[in-house]
Amino acid sequence: MRSVRDLSVLEQEIERARSEGQRYFGDGRLYVERYIENPRHIEVQVLGDGQGGVVHVFERECSVQRNHQKLVEESPSVVVDSALREEMGAIVCRAVTAIGYVGAGTMEFLRDRDGSLYFMEVNTRLQVEHPVTEMVTGFDLVQEQIRVAANCSLSMTQEQVKLSGHAMEVRVNAEDPFHGFRPCPGTITLYQPPTRARGVTVRIDSHVRQGYRIPPYYDSMIGKLIVHGPDRETARRGMLDALEQFRLEGIETTIGVHKKILADEAFVRGDYDTGFIGRLLG
Repeated sequence: MRSVRDLSVLEQEIERARSEGQRYFGDGRLYVERYIENPRHIEVQVLGDGQGGVVHVFERECSVQRNHQKLVEESPSVVVDSALREEMGAIVCRAVTAIGYVGAGTMEFLRDRDGSLYFMEVNTRLQVEHPVTEMVTGFDLVQEQIRVAANCSLSMTQEQVKLSGHAMEVRVNAEDPFHGFRPCPGTITLYQPPTRARGVTVRIDSHVRQGYRIPPYYDSMIGKLIVHGPDRETARRGMLDALEQFRLEGIETTIGVHKKILADEAFVRGDYDTGFIGRLLG
């Protein structure tokens, strides 16, 4: 991906992008789209069972990112009110119905500073951040996938999907966030995740343990910490409390930068976008 602000370099950037595409993917074709400067990244979870059942399960805010990869996700988004939530959900359900989509998927949008929404892509799978949706709705999205795969209908209708409280998720990556998010494979010498925190329910999704060796070959995410509370501020404070309790030694992780993110005044206000991490870490 390349952004071009000066038409005098457009031809040069096209050739560079075409060359990279051909070299890495065997396909030098390109497409051009409008560049949205520092948008908010908002996605809508949807499920289709192939039998006429299509349900959206509200939105997730995913704007805290590094290198176009999400770090913090929350639901609901502070910039989506009930009217917009209903409108987005209806649009997504119509689109999914029109293409006959079956299974769990996510329709992703960029929100400009003026509030305009632009379609970005559909992720045709269950997202890393699906636990925040599960926490605010009470529905098990993996179970729904299995039902659909077994040729069963979804267990819920749209009217049964209700939003309750606020959930946040942080990705615990084996990276050094203060040195360009450099991967940090190695052996975990201490692993003590939090089991409770003030005012929230705590959930840990991870495969690691003390003594586990993180190889250098794969994605650097080693776990997800999720909290759910009655409102956003309670969830934020609970997440900070959980992060303070998290003991993970032997490697560098993103736990430290998550504390910095959660305590930042802009994040507290919900006033952030995809350029937030760059501004935070300078």
